[in-house]
Amino acid sequence: MSVSLPNGATLAVGSAYGAAITITAVTNASPPVCTATAHGMANGDFIVLTSGWNKLTGRVFRLSGVAANTFELEGVNATSTADYPAGTGIGSCKKVTTWTQISQVLEFSTGGGDQQFVTYSFLENDFETQIPTVKSPSTITMSVGDDSSLPWYTVMSTANDDRVPRAVKMTLPSGSLILYNGYVTLNKTPTMTKNQLMALQSTIAMTGQAVRY
Repeated sequence: MSVSLPNGATLAVGSAYGAAITITAVTNASPPVCTATAHGMANGDFIVLTSGWNKLTGRVFRLSGVAANTFELEGVNATSTADYPAGTGIGSCKKVTTWTQISQVLEFSTGGGDQQFVTYSFLENDFETQIPTVKSPSTITMSVGDDSSLPWYTVMSTANDDRVPRAVKMTLPSGSLILYNGYVTLNKTPTMTKNQLMALQSTIAMTGQAVRY
């Protein structure tokens, strides 16, 4: 058994992206191999993926096994053709070229992601049964020490206004990563309570499940 504290974790938001790169083929493999002619990326790069495979689209992945015209989506198992129909995973991706640290984070919490169920009972039964369906939307909520002169303020303020999803990277003290992608909102008016730090409230409505490395 192993437990750890979040003390020392850092958070960053994608503040610049490369041009969209067309993906012309994706294999049913673990990890899947994507074909993208002369993509120009390297091992360890992070991309936001748009794919015909809904389980992967709108999520952030790290690249491995990079060659001149192909790359792998690290940590993904796409061998099931039921979940990932053959030949339909094509799409595009954008490389996250710049990360801007969100400093002065006071609180970080997640909500949603709860498993939903359908409940049913047959006429002859005197009991009900549940089977899982979908999970509720996931949202990150943050409280950040107010300072509009810091670089992250401009990035998050822009994201709040343009309503375009941003990649978010959490680096834990162990060095492991949690990657998110979602719509960033920022309340530009800080909380003001006597003898407490002024803070800005931010939410990230995730477009897909988190990815961990």
